[in-house]
Amino acid sequence: MKSTTYVKELQNKTVAELNEELVSAKKELFNLRFQNATNQLDNTARITEVRKNIARIQTVLTRKAAD
Repeated sequence: MKSTTYVKELQNKTVAELNEELVSAKKELFNLRFQNATNQLDNTARITEVRKNIARIQTVLTRKAAD
């Protein structure tokens, strides 16, 4: 998914939905790190992608809080 489309989707969500997605992304990141530590992770680039998505979600949350 392109990042611009993802950000637009995030901007259309409510704060509660964004918080749910943030929790979900953090759980996914934890699981990916755990798989990486046990050498079970095939696509290590997914860790970077999830970290960037977490940052995008937090940015949108901050912008909504400023409004």
